[in-house]
Amino acid sequence: MSFSAKVKNEICRYIDFTKEEALAQLSAIMRVSGTLTFGGNKQLGLKITTENPAIARLIFKLLKKHFKVHTKIMVKRSNTFKKNNVYIIIIGEDVDVKEFLKETEVLKGEEGIMALNYDISPNMVKDDKTKRAYIRGAFLGGGSISNPEKTYHLEFVTNNNNYADNLSKLINSYGLGSKVIQRKNSYIVYLKEGEQIIDLLNVIGAHSSLLELENVRIMKEMRNNVNRLVNCETANLSKTVNAAVRQVESIKLIQKEIGLKRLPLNLREVAELRLKFPDESLKELGEMLSPPVGKSGVNHRLRKIEKIAEELRKEGR
Repeated sequence: MSFSAKVKNEICRYIDFTKEEALAQLSAIMRVSGTLTFGGNKQLGLKITTENPAIARLIFKLLKKHFKVHTKIMVKRSNTFKKNNVYIIIIGEDVDVKEFLKETEVLKGEEGIMALNYDISPNMVKDDKTKRAYIRGAFLGGGSISNPEKTYHLEFVTNNNNYADNLSKLINSYGLGSKVIQRKNSYIVYLKEGEQIIDLLNVIGAHSSLLELENVRIMKEMRNNVNRLVNCETANLSKTVNAAVRQVESIKLIQKEIGLKRLPLNLREVAELRLKFPDESLKELGEMLSPPVGKSGVNHRLRKIEKIAEELRKEGR
C-alpha cells in the first residue's frame, strides 16, 4: 500500500462529524472528483469516482447519516496498468441533486442560470473545524503524497485555476506556503517541504501518518548529517595527505639541490621532522619542536620551505 493510500485510509476511519463538517468535506470531494450527469429527461445527476474503497464508504455514510441521501455504488475494473477497482458513487434521480449541489455550493445560481462554483464560499469554511474538513475532503478527492523515504511532495489536483488559487489560500491560512502550478489541463496545489507537509497532515487529522513521516524525516536528516560529516572528514583528510606529500617532495628537492643545512634553523627543524614523520599533523609536528610551535606557525614555516623549493624548480628549468 502506498503512503498516500495509508493517509487516506487513516482519515476515512474518523466519521464523527457535525453536519457542517460533513457538508464542507462532501463539498470539497464533489468539487474535486465529482462529475455532473444528465439523464434521458434532462434529469441532473452526480457521480463521484475513486479507487479507494475507504473513501467510497465514507461518502456513502456521510450522505446517508447527515443528508438522508441514499446512493448507488458501482464497482468496475480500472483501465489503467494498475488494474485497481474503481468505485463510482451515484446520486441519481430519486434525489433533488440540484438542491443538494446548491447546499454544498458546488453549483451557484446567476440570474436564474445554474453554474459551477469555482470559489470556496465563506459559509462552507466558517470556522476552524469546517476549514479542516474542507481541506480533508479536497485531499480525499484529489490529493496525493509521495513516499517520504524518496521525496517530500504533497499535492491537490484540480481542474480550474481559480478554484486552485482559492484552495491554496485556504491551506495557507494555517501558516503554510502552498503554491499553484499548471500541469497539462490540471492545476496543482502543492507543498514540497517536509515540515509543512507534516503541518498539513495535522490539519487534516492524519496523526499516525504524521508521526511516521516525522520519523522518516528525522532518520533522513541523521543520515544526511552523517554523510556530510564523513564527506567533510574525507575531504579534510585528503587535503592533509596531499599537502604532506607535497611538503615532503619540496623538502627532498631542497635536500638534493642545496642541502637542508642551507636552510635557516627554524625551517630546517621543521623540514627534518616532516621527513621523519610524513603522516603527522601540523599540530603534532609543532608539539615535537623545542620550544613547541602552534599549528599556524608550523604551517607558515612549511609554506616558506615550499616557496624555496618552487624557486629551485624555476632555476632548474
